[in-house]
Amino acid sequence: QLQLEESGGGLMQSGGSLRLSCETSGFTYDYVAIGWFRQPPGKEREGLACLDNSSGATYYVDSVKGRFTISRDNAKKTVYLQMDNLKPEDTAQYYCGVFLPGSFQPGCDYYGMDYWGEGTPVTVSS
Repeated sequence: QLQLEESGGGLMQSGGSLRLSCETSGFTYDYVAIGWFRQPPGKEREGLACLDNSSGATYYVDSVKGRFTISRDNAKKTVYLQMDNLKPEDTAQYYCGVFLPGSFQPGCDYYGMDYWGEGTPVTVSS
């Protein structure tokens, strides 16, 4: 059974840092790319950061570029999102998702994701 489990969310003051983790399991074949997206309360989803599993190339949306970093630990089958200099507008439910072969285009369009987890909440206070 394909599964992604996010963790690491919580409450943080503005300017602080959090590291989110996404543990993958049950994949019988390699996914093409993996990434993070978020959904703020009452707003649309937004793709944040994606990592091409083959090339290692990373892609970021402008709103988090320079503040968020996506990385992976293949041995642990885990992908991370390091979030620094957090702002109140970063408050959202954060999800990780994967792109299977044929679904990924360079960038971070979460519409192409085939599977995602249940998310972890992040709240940033001012």
